[in-house]
Amino acid sequence: MNRLQEWERYKEYLNFNPEIGLMVDISRVMFPEDYFDRMNAPIQKAFQEMEALESGTIANPDENRMVGHYWLRAPELAPQEITRDIEKTLQAIKDFSRKIHAGKIKSQKGKRFSRMLIIGIGGSALGPQFVSSALTTSKDPVRPYFFDNTDPDGFDRVLREIKGLLSETLAIVISKSGGTIETRNGMLEAKAAYQSKRLRFEKHAVAITELNSDLDRIAKTEGWIARFPMWDWVGGRTSETSAVGLVPAALQGVDIDALLEGARLCDEVTRKKDSRSNPAALLALAWYHATGGLGKKDMVILPYKDRLQLFPKYLQQLVMESLGKEKDCNGQIVNQGISVYGNKGSTDQHAYVQQLREGLNNFFVTFIEVLEDREGRSLVLDAKATSGDYLNAFLQGTRRALSEKDRESITLTIERIDPRSIGTLIALYERAVSFYASLINVNAYHQPGVEAGKKAAGLVIELQAKALAFLKKEKGKSFTSEEIAAAIGAPDEAEMVFKSLEHASANADHPIKEVRADCPFRSRFRYAA
Repeated sequence: MNRLQEWERYKEYLNFNPEIGLMVDISRVMFPEDYFDRMNAPIQKAFQEMEALESGTIANPDENRMVGHYWLRAPELAPQEITRDIEKTLQAIKDFSRKIHAGKIKSQKGKRFSRMLIIGIGGSALGPQFVSSALTTSKDPVRPYFFDNTDPDGFDRVLREIKGLLSETLAIVISKSGGTIETRNGMLEAKAAYQSKRLRFEKHAVAITELNSDLDRIAKTEGWIARFPMWDWVGGRTSETSAVGLVPAALQGVDIDALLEGARLCDEVTRKKDSRSNPAALLALAWYHATGGLGKKDMVILPYKDRLQLFPKYLQQLVMESLGKEKDCNGQIVNQGISVYGNKGSTDQHAYVQQLREGLNNFFVTFIEVLEDREGRSLVLDAKATSGDYLNAFLQGTRRALSEKDRESITLTIERIDPRSIGTLIALYERAVSFYASLINVNAYHQPGVEAGKKAAGLVIELQAKALAFLKKEKGKSFTSEEIAAAIGAPDEAEMVFKSLEHASANADHPIKEVRADCPFRSRFRYAA
């Protein structure tokens, strides 16, 4: 295709949405001219399913629950009792953040809260992290930190960053059930850190959780500063416009009304039943063509803006947890999904664009372009262009270089980074994922694979406890992992026992010593206390 043909195709397929400041260019996805006609019936089915979703149909039969994250920015669309809950919660978030900023709610030592430690995992951390990074300013009244794993060294690193300011740090614990192990561990580690400074955790703690969950009961019994609800009709990966995302954002100083407005307007635009004028439908249809509807190619997200560096990480969970399914809605084995990775431009050009251009053609790219470089004027370099001009040139150059090698790409263009545009991006991808799930006939709103991993982790902890108890009982003797596994009644779990004891012996927390052999799996373990 020559340059003139590319320009004509660009004009034909550019989707422009002035009401949300978004352009979607799918012209470099090489679908045939009759593609939209052939895909009209499937995409109309997706529109109908979205309409049913927003009207309150049971979307997750495994858990018998609705999926209503779209109601969070348009409460009037929800069932009446849910409308009241959403509006009440939003007002409570605003009131709480105002009191924190004004110093009307203070820490145990009477200090104004200047820091917050957000404790969560998955969607309870990825969304708040993305929004925080995208919208941070030097004037943020409360600075965020995150416990988003169960890594002891990670806890220590964050606490060192907070340094001597724990007495003015608000701890926000986010868990729907209250039983998520990583979040529980983070909460207990934080509580111990506060106590080590002679601070009462409950005087610094806020819970975001489901009513009457284990966490809710703890927060209520101990008298935490505040509690905000999570609802069973909001999944973690789509919870950024709920209290999960809005409480940290409001405390940081983000205009949450503008963020919600951007999401609401994007929802409205993407309710259009004409796929050519619906940006989320265009994304879904482009993904379907690029992947063959079978996940044959990876989705590479390349935002050319530092503030969007965490957007690919956020989208990894949204896309992969929603679409990565073994079975379709008819119970047939399909092993669906789209792998997602990304880096910011122009860093990507010095990382993996070499492979994208000349290696395996097993991907499609989404470039994210932000028109506004910065507030105010920029320095002109080399009497030619600004640094922002160069960034734009690198985006355009990479797009052309990939196209020359028949690498497909999508380009999203937004005017600037602000709360409204971030809300737009969040809603755009939430709806694109839902449309694509319909096209491939999978349920985007359940995740049995996640639960399987949690169950396996529970087995590891159980076997470790039995192995440690056995070694303590047989103090003074050493055993191989195979001997230990047999002794505790799990002869087929020798590998898991070995890995657990190898880890235990490397840390002072457990009195286990490894007597190394010529091969690691022949090593012997003994109780060393």
